[in-house]
Amino acid sequence: MTTIVPTSEEDPALSVVRFTSELSWSDAGPEVVEQQVSRLCVEAQECMVMNRWLDLTSLMLTSADIVFSNSKVSEKDLECIFTVICNLVTTSRSPDEELEMAKLICAKIIQQPSDKPALRLRILFNLYNLLDNAYCRFYVFMKTLNLAISGKVTEHVIPSFKKIDSFLKEWNLEVQDQRELFLSVANALKDSKSSAKDSFKFLTKYLATFSDEDTYKMGEAKEEAVRTIIEFVKAPDMFQCDLLDMPAVGQLEKDAKYALVYQLLKIFLTQRLDAYLEFQAANSALLKSYGLVHEDCIAKMRLMSLVDLASHESGRIPYALIKDILRIDDDEVELWVVKALTAKLIDCKMDQLNQVVLVSSCTERVFGKQQWQVLSTKLRTWRGNIESVINTIQANKITEDGSQAVQGMMIR
Repeated sequence: MTTIVPTSEEDPALSVVRFTSELSWSDAGPEVVEQQVSRLCVEAQECMVMNRWLDLTSLMLTSADIVFSNSKVSEKDLECIFTVICNLVTTSRSPDEELEMAKLICAKIIQQPSDKPALRLRILFNLYNLLDNAYCRFYVFMKTLNLAISGKVTEHVIPSFKKIDSFLKEWNLEVQDQRELFLSVANALKDSKSSAKDSFKFLTKYLATFSDEDTYKMGEAKEEAVRTIIEFVKAPDMFQCDLLDMPAVGQLEKDAKYALVYQLLKIFLTQRLDAYLEFQAANSALLKSYGLVHEDCIAKMRLMSLVDLASHESGRIPYALIKDILRIDDDEVELWVVKALTAKLIDCKMDQLNQVVLVSSCTERVFGKQQWQVLSTKLRTWRGNIESVINTIQANKITEDGSQAVQGMMIR
């Protein structure tokens, strides 16, 4: 956070008013400049005396556009000017006044996002750190995100996304604000190739905020639900998701425009390669319209099909079955098994002599309510087995201790 250090006897706010007003009226002649500067400084002093901090903020921001566009003003001076202006929020007498002051400052800063965007972001970051009210911080954070996206400088805000969970606790947002946040973060991450998974994660967080009770609002999530499905299908390293359990995604199943997209997701999460090939043959234009590459989809579906085989073939998959289901040649079977191993989709051993794959574990493509129930059952069973082992050990120990005691008495 920037700290203001007075360098003269004049109040920093008055110095800023004087400096910016001189720039604003510099083309009007000395007499007009002196008159206007004097008028504005008097007005600023009145605001300060009467604690009209919101009015002072508005007054100081009046010349902000001119200051930004003036080539004579360095970025360092610009940052100092807005540090003084932003610091006014610390004088607010209520959260509502603080929010109004923050809104005024943000409105000016984000007007021309492509002009000095990194500097504008620094100013908003400074403003954020000066605020006390949680909702005010959320408001400024959202404006910062929008500025970063519009100004194409998202690399400056992406590191802050690691703290989103702690921000949510601090801000205590309503559901609608959470939706806005998750969607904006996903949009900021969209064009960052290294953050594809993170973008998908925040899109799913956004979709998860809609429940069956939100029928009247669910419609607004259709486009994002489609976008999330397409991102999942495109991603070469994502093989599991919970999208099918989300009402915001489920609404697409009977939607005239997007039913086929829902069907595609269902194929990738619950069916095998043959189902995809049949779908592609009938809907190749649709896949192309969403930028899906057929060869990439085949590669992903082969791995998904192999996972499906691993979960349904009692841990023993013949090479011949893999060849048939994945539609590959004999010499490609082990190659695709290795690919699945590398992607950590299955844990297995290849018995080349008997031409079978011995699977010890595999990833679930869908991890919904049914999978949680299965896991819960397994945990209860394991817990019961462990308790049984502990009881047996304790019983044996008691018996052993008793035998040793008897032997000791006999020796005496």
